Amino acid sequence: MAGAIIENMSTKKLVIMGVTLLLFQAFAFMVGGLIAPSPTTAVHYLATKCVDTVKHRQETKWFMPWGPDQCDKIRTFDEAMAKKIEANNIVFAVHIPLSNKEMSAWFQFMLVILQFDIAFKMYNQIEDGALVTIDVGLAYRDDTVSEWTEMAHSYEQRKLSCNFTTTKTFENEGRYYECDLLPFMEVGSVAHKYYLLNIRLPVNERKKVNVGIGEIKDIRLVSIHQNGGFTKVWFAMKTFLTPSILIIMIWYWRRITLMSRPPVLLEKVILALGISMTFINIPVEWFSVGFNWTWMLLFGDIRQGIFYSMLLSFWIIFCGEHLMCTDSTRFNRMSVFLCLTICTTTMAFIIVAGICACLYFLFLCFMVFQVFRNISGKRTSLPAMSRARRLHYEGLIFRFKFLMLVTLACAAMTVIFFIISQVNEGHWHWGEHTVEVNSAFFTGIYGMWNLYVFAIMFLYAPSHKRYGDEQSSGQCITGDAGANSGEDIQLTTTITHVDGPTEIYKMTGKEAQE
Repeated sequence: MAGAIIENMSTKKLVIMGVTLLLFQAFAFMVGGLIAPSPTTAVHYLATKCVDTVKHRQETKWFMPWGPDQCDKIRTFDEAMAKKIEANNIVFAVHIPLSNKEMSAWFQFMLVILQFDIAFKMYNQIEDGALVTIDVGLAYRDDTVSEWTEMAHSYEQRKLSCNFTTTKTFENEGRYYECDLLPFMEVGSVAHKYYLLNIRLPVNERKKVNVGIGEIKDIRLVSIHQNGGFTKVWFAMKTFLTPSILIIMIWYWRRITLMSRPPVLLEKVILALGISMTFINIPVEWFSVGFNWTWMLLFGDIRQGIFYSMLLSFWIIFCGEHLMCTDSTRFNRMSVFLCLTICTTTMAFIIVAGICACLYFLFLCFMVFQVFRNISGKRTSLPAMSRARRLHYEGLIFRFKFLMLVTLACAAMTVIFFIISQVNEGHWHWGEHTVEVNSAFFTGIYGMWNLYVFAIMFLYAPSHKRYGDEQSSGQCITGDAGANSGEDIQLTTTITHVDGPTEIYKMTGKEAQE
């Protein structure tokens, strides 16, 4: 009887392999928790109010908040009114990064969030559905003496969502609204050292532009970028893991092609999983350090979406294959449809994706429960076998059960990782060391995916011990202990094609002896 490596490999070797993978998994978590810094850094900026005294300017002038070429400033809008400075002549200037610092290509991206400080006035309240029109310009340079080069210029609108928590009375004038953060801009590649934002709030009462938005006092920005130290650790992991998965994938498929039969569904899905893992592993991000590739964020999202789709599909098909002679064809078709629907939803809505991820995990738990229940029902056939054969199948059942539990644990960690990655970063203190929780999750889960794919391709590769023309990817024990006695128990090994389970061979009586 031929089979996969998981069926024929000795217990001692399996234990050694499991311990080795566990050590690599622990190392992956430690790399992120103890070596890498936090994945991202958030820097807060308060915009400086500059005054543009020249009307109908032909060329673009950039206003610096500090330095030798700093602009003419005002502290408050009351000062502007006293000096008869119009709102259209006020420019909010923000220099990124702060003084005496530089941006770096290792930061990978820059996300900027906007927040308004709006004071309550009885005769200038925020109207329902108020829109803020923003005239924003972005410039860059790579040293402190060069002229600024325009990178982007746009007119944007943002809807205000503010709440005044106290009573709207004259006594409470001057208190601030509680306003939600607003998405402002995202730069897909941090290719320059210095960036300058000039923001205007043009007012046109006739066209109702920036009317009914309250009394804006200040503009605050939060710039979020990836930490350079984390980027280097992340790139190093990708560089190390890429050849590992690529080599095991080539080795796995070579073993499949050596068989006389064509590959079955599970073997094709395992190969597809290996390809998607290799695709997300390839460290093309190295090029983003030397080239201004602003599409890298989109490319990364596409790669991650493909891998998630393949991983979730694989888990459902993998569990369906191990339902051992139940109506697994119907299960597979339904579950693949469900899985692909969940993946598509994940890219569209984060909240809905979180709910779908939990539903997916519950469905996967249900399938594993079905597998375990089916296996328990088939165990009644084991006492009729010879001792050697019974021990063999009990060992196989234990191995498949253990692999199911590992699969379930990986799915649970993936769902937890998705939820954790959406909340604020945190760190723990462990003696003299600071453990970066988010970094540990990023590197640990990424390492877990690679180790899991590696293990699946290795364990489900055809065993070299006993090759034959008819090999299987899973076993199913059938028969009735009451109707059969001694060695007259019937054993059936099946593989699953698109059209459903196909019987490979049947062994009865002495033919079933190993």
